[in-house]
Amino acid sequence: MNIKQLREAAGMSRSELARLMGVARPSLIAWEEGKAYPSAANLMKLADLFHCSVDELLGRDRSA
Repeated sequence: MNIKQLREAAGMSRSELARLMGVARPSLIAWEEGKAYPSAANLMKLADLFHCSVDELLGRDRSA
């Protein structure tokens, strides 16, 4: 799942996730649209928040 799918599945708005992450809303939108990528630290925060792995956030197949 990508960030947008995870956020929507959690019932969060973009503004809410941006606030929880401590980033500007435009930054979050850029992540969701693939125009920018979260830092390693933010990837770990997202993984913790959504109870998934960084690999899953990056779209990597865990079985490979």
